[in-house]
This record gives sequence, structure tokens and C-alpha cells, in this order.
Amino acid sequence: MSIEKFSVEKVLSVHRWAHNLFSFTMTRPAHFKFTAGQFARIGLMVGDELVVRAYSVVSSPFDETLEFFSIVVPDGAFTSNLQHLKVGDELYLEKISYGYLTLARYQQPLPQDLWLLATGTGLAPFLSMLQDFETWNKYQQINLVYSVRTASELAYVDRIQEIAKLFGEGHSGFRFIPIITRDPNAALHDRLPVLIANGELEKAAGSELSPASSHVMLCGNPQMVEDTKEALKQRGLTMNRRGEGNIAVENYW
Repeated sequence: MSIEKFSVEKVLSVHRWAHNLFSFTMTRPAHFKFTAGQFARIGLMVGDELVVRAYSVVSSPFDETLEFFSIVVPDGAFTSNLQHLKVGDELYLEKISYGYLTLARYQQPLPQDLWLLATGTGLAPFLSMLQDFETWNKYQQINLVYSVRTASELAYVDRIQEIAKLFGEGHSGFRFIPIITRDPNAALHDRLPVLIANGELEKAAGSELSPASSHVMLCGNPQMVEDTKEALKQRGLTMNRRGEGNIAVENYW
């Protein structure tokens, strides 16, 4: 891969959420533009090789820095090195952004209720969307649904509340719905497809998944994305193609 496609950026901060989850911020060059929901390609040198992976941007499109959320893949060529990041380290950032998991893709149905369904680090693009005032202005109801295995993996909880307070001031339709699949005592602990099929997700949100009004975005584990997509189709929702339809997906891995 041509290294000329990348700029060299500095790590500004690192935050450890759990033994297998961390986030980091880095400098943002003036030329790097993105839409909320898109991803960047980040590289680091492993020996003499530039290893590159895609990461959805956590930051608002208007932030002066870039933030990313990562899982540690055991023996992974990239994250096994990335997890040791320190402030001041250098990373390579491809000069253009990618991806179509953006709200601009929706034309019909018109914006009414937005469902953001994430597992693990798939939360990242939705945090970016929620840091854009346009999202709050467009939708009457916004449901951020975040599924993890254990409570220790529930990252960004305080930040989500801060974002809702700052960007959603005066907006009464926001719901943050955590799911902890390995905790039988959690309010919601089944997998997303089950919670859609049995109506518990809608009950928690206080609103319905409707072909006539719902925009639903999925990001996270590929198996979750596939199974949840099918559960939504059983409810009459359709894939978004050429601007029409309810369901948009991103396989984060």
C-alpha cells in the first residue's frame, strides 16, 4: 500500500475501558473530512510493513481531533500492537474517509424515529451521529441500543448522557437502552434478534419498529448484524437501497 496516501498523526490520549476495549484520540489534519457514521483507515508500522485497519470515527465531524474505539483481537497483527499505544506515538491516517452508514442515505420513509443498534465497538459511528445537531433536529425519537456481554464492557455510558444533555437539549425523545447478554439480572439480557421478536426492545424504547416511520442502523458483530437484520425483516422492515427502506448495516469487523 502506498504510504503517500497517509498522513502521520500523533496520539493525544488513550483510555482503557476494559481488558479488551480501549479508545484513543489523535491529531486531525485540516484536510481530513468525514460525515458522521463514516470510517477512517489507520495504519501502524509492524516491522517494515504498514498494517492498516478500518475504524469508525467516534468524534463529531466538527471536532478538532479524531477519536476511535477498538477491541483487542488476540494475536491480531494490528490490535496486538495498537493496544500498547502511548501519548505521543505516531499513527498513519489515510487522507480520505469511507463508508455509507450515514443518515444522508435515507430518503423514504421520511425521518421520524431512529434506531441505532450496536454491539461492542460498533457503538462508534453512532456516537459520532449523536454529536451532530442535525441528527437531533431530524428525528422525534432516537433510540441508542448498546449490547455487550458483561457490565464491564459498557463503555461511554457517562459520555452518552453528556452528549444527550448537550446536543439533545429540549429533545424529549432520546432513549439509551443497554443490553448485557451474560447477566440474567439485567433489565434486558437476550440477544437483539430475540428482543425484537418478543417485543421487549420496543417496550423498553416506548416506541414501535414501523416500516412506515423507522430508520434502523446496525453496526457490530457480523452475526448480530445478520440475525438482527432478519428479525427486522420479519417485522416488515426492508433494507435501505437507493435511498428507500428502513435498514442500513455496517459489518464493523
